[in-house]
Order: sequence, then C-alpha cells, then structure tokens
Amino acid sequence: MPHAAKGRHIERHRIARTSWLRAGALGANDGLMSTASVMLGVATAQPSAAAVLTVGLAALVAGALSMAAGEYISVSSQSDTEAADLAREHEEHLHNPAHELDELAAIYEARGLDPVLARDVAKQLTEKDALAAHARDELGITDTLAARPLQAALVSAAAFAGGAAVPVAVVMAAPRILPGFAVTTVMSVVCLIALTALGAFAARLGGASKFAGARRSFVWSAIAMGVSALIGRIAGVAI
Repeated sequence: MPHAAKGRHIERHRIARTSWLRAGALGANDGLMSTASVMLGVATAQPSAAAVLTVGLAALVAGALSMAAGEYISVSSQSDTEAADLAREHEEHLHNPAHELDELAAIYEARGLDPVLARDVAKQLTEKDALAAHARDELGITDTLAARPLQAALVSAAAFAGGAAVPVAVVMAAPRILPGFAVTTVMSVVCLIALTALGAFAARLGGASKFAGARRSFVWSAIAMGVSALIGRIAGVAI
C-alpha cells in the first residue's frame, strides 16, 4: 500500500466547502422560493401572463443584485474584523513577545498538553510563524474559513439567479408544453420539487441527512408559497 508523501495532507474535509456552500445554497434556495412566491402571489391576483413574467424577471435581477451586495457587505465586515484582530496580534507580538508566548502556551496547556510540552510547542510555532499560530489557535482564523467577500457575492448572485430562473422558465414554457393546465399549479409543483431536491443536495454536500434537508426545504417552501398565493388572492379581490 503506497504511503502519502511526508508532510502532505491528502484528506478532503467538508469544512473547506463552508463558505461557498453556504452562499450557494442560500442563494439558490432564496432565489427559487422568493421568486416563485412573488410570482404566485401576483398570478393569483389574476393579472396578465406578461405581468407575471415581468414581475418574475424583475425579482430575478433585483434579488441577485441584492444578494450579491448583501453578502459582499456582510462578509467584508467579517474580513475587516479579522484584519483588525490580526493587526492587533502583530502589534502585541512586536511589543510584548514574552507575553504572547505565554498566552500561546496557555492555550495548548488548556487543550491537554503538559506545561513543558505546551511551552515547547508554542516556542516552535512562534519561531516558524508567530502571527499564523495566534491567528489559528487564539483567534480561530484559518485559510479554510477566512472571509472571502467577492467569492461570497458572486456565488450568491449566480445561485440566486439560477434558482429564480426556474419559476420564470416555467411561466414561459408551461402554456406550450402543458396546454390546459393552470400555470400557477405547474409552477407550484415544479418549484416545490426543485426546492426539495435543492434541500437534499445541500444537505448531502454538507454531510447531513438528505431526507432532513429535503423535508425542511419542502415544508418552509410550501408555507412561503402558500401564504404568498393567499395574499395575492385576497389582494386581487380587494383591489
């Protein structure tokens, strides 16, 4: 059996997917659910098909841009906080390296190492890269989990647009493919199936139960779409 090269880490962990998986899953789910709900709410008020389609396209574009801006701002704030903490650690190490070494050794001792070994480990890691050691073990900042604003924004926008495209495509294609069926019914069924599959897929990528992911996605999507349709029906009668 071949051995891995010395010092080479070949295992793949799901935690590395956290940033883009979260942004992608949230974006696609939100795009599909919110756009379908808005279109259902408008459709049950009985406007023209062109009006429903226009609403869907507007929701797709506005939602994608909103998701991108929101994620970029949010993750940028996280990135700024990380940068500020790292700058502070750098200054503390320059002005009081002995204290920083004691602090690092105390962290390793609290994790179970005996005091002598903890201090030896702290010394060796400090000699190699003091800031990286403190970032990882004191602040919990690593390359894997570091904030990436642009990545989060792009993934969120693309995922939202992809999800929102489903109900828009259904409204455009359903009358031709399934003539005689109510567009609202076809859109509801297709979007619920897609949202359920998306919930299962996201759970699978994250290593969780596919059934649990599919179930919660189905339930909350059905509630959102149902409430939106009811409000549209009431508003259509009242206005």
